[in-house]
Amino acid sequence: MTVSLSGVHILVDDPDASLAFYRDVLGFTKLFEAENGGYRWITLSTPTQPEIQIVLEQPHGGRSQENGDAVAALLAKGELQMINFTTDDLDATFERISAAGSAEILQEPTDMPWGQRDAAFRDPAGNLVRIAQA
Repeated sequence: MTVSLSGVHILVDDPDASLAFYRDVLGFTKLFEAENGGYRWITLSTPTQPEIQIVLEQPHGGRSQENGDAVAALLAKGELQMINFTTDDLDATFERISAAGSAEILQEPTDMPWGQRDAAFRDPAGNLVRIAQA
């Protein structure tokens, strides 16, 4: 038996701002976009892993109003998930992110004690994102 990752969901409060960031700044490919009953989601992939889907979804999608409100409050505080990516050129990727001005920089590229070089920032929705040198 083999289990593989097929996708991850990233909660976003502004799908358009998040799409612009992940597509235009990080270089992801938009696969499709859908809306159903006021719930909108956008599916992306990375150029090097097109089989793994990254779904940008809103906090209230598929949730009760109460639960959606609770998730939205956590998102606003930056208290939800973290996502990690790798890049073949961390310094160039960091410069692109920094120049775009749509992410909150938390850590410039740094050599970590465990041997990894990475940077950290919050995407336009406040999600913690780390990018490491591949």
